[in-house]
This record gives sequence, structure tokens and C-alpha cells, in this order.
Amino acid sequence: MTARRYLQTRKYEVLLAALVQHLFIGIFLSDLAVYTRIIWPINMLVLGIASVGIFSEKGRWKNRVRDMLFLFVLLLPIGLPFFGYLPHYFLALNGLYVAFFVFIFLEVINFLLKPSYINTDIISAAACGFFLLIEISIFLLQFFQYINPDSFKGIDRSSPANTFIDLVYFSCITITSIGFGDITPNTYQTKLITSLFGVIGQFYTVVLVGILISKFTSNATK
Repeated sequence: MTARRYLQTRKYEVLLAALVQHLFIGIFLSDLAVYTRIIWPINMLVLGIASVGIFSEKGRWKNRVRDMLFLFVLLLPIGLPFFGYLPHYFLALNGLYVAFFVFIFLEVINFLLKPSYINTDIISAAACGFFLLIEISIFLLQFFQYINPDSFKGIDRSSPANTFIDLVYFSCITITSIGFGDITPNTYQTKLITSLFGVIGQFYTVVLVGILISKFTSNATK
């Protein structure tokens, strides 16, 4: 089986693995400076490759948009050592990351709504949607964090990697409604975005349960 064929047949499992490693690879790192210089660009390369199967047979324009967004989200981390000092560099990076993950999220939702059956692709796609919501939340909040360094209380601002990992943690506990309170939004923008993603996370969970039950019931009836 060729690599491209594998990406098409196991596309949601591959995307899910890529999202999990992107969000949580910091568990295995002791030097976060290495994350910014090396791991981050590799992560985005893996995510870009993992998204190939999602857009197979989806039309030329969707693939062109995906390729363009992927090019930007891959090149921007590579340019951090050279252009990271520019004030608007991180703003552009986070804005494009939000667009990239929203684009993939919409395609995953489109897939979840269509078939009347339930299989491993449906389960994997459902999990992908959840992690994509976390990705979108992280980079949208990080966008405002770089506009205003006081957007959060409790965020480690010593390096981009520390800030990113703190926002991974914060977004996960917000969307899952755990909310420990050690990191809190400190401006009206971040308060409202946090509230919005808390609601979206609950809504996604409820709707997803309904979709899965509907598909399971349809399978059982057949």
C-alpha cells in the first residue's frame, strides 16, 4: 500500500494521531527551546501531511486552499529564529493557524453529518473534531495574548513554547469544563472567547452524542 493510499484509507486515524502529537508532545520534552526551533516545524509538517487524505476527492479549490494554508503554517515556524522579533509576526502566525484548523474542522463536520452508518472513521473523525476545536481555541487566544501580554493571569510568557503549552492546557480544561482556575482570562476579549469556546465545546459534545446515537440506531435497524 502506497503512502498516499494509506493517508486516504486511514485519513481520520492519521489526522487524530497528528493532532494528539501536536498538542501533547511537550509531555516528553525537557528542553522547550528545542520545541520552538525543531519540534514545532516538524509537527506542522506532520499535520499538513495528515490532512492530505481529508481533502482527497474534494475538489480542486479546497485542495488549493489547504495547500496554501499549509505552506504558510509550515514556513512561519521555520522563520521564527529569523523574524520572531517582528511585532506582527506572531499575530500573522496565529491568525493563519486559526484559518488552517477551522478549514479542516469544517471538512470533518461535513463528513460526520453525511453518512448514516457508524464505523472507525466516524469515531476517529469525532475525536478529530474535538481536538481541532482545541487547536482553534489555542491559536485564537494566543493571537490576543501577543496583542496584549496581560490577556491572561498565570500564563508563562518566558518563551513561545511555554506560552503555547500553557494555552494547550487552558483550552483543554475550558472545552472539557474542568476549569481549575490557575490560568484565567484577564481582558474582555479573552474572557468572551473563553466563554464562547466553553459553550461550543458543550454544544459539540451534545450534538456529537446525538449524531453517534442516530447512526448507531440506523445501523441496528438495518
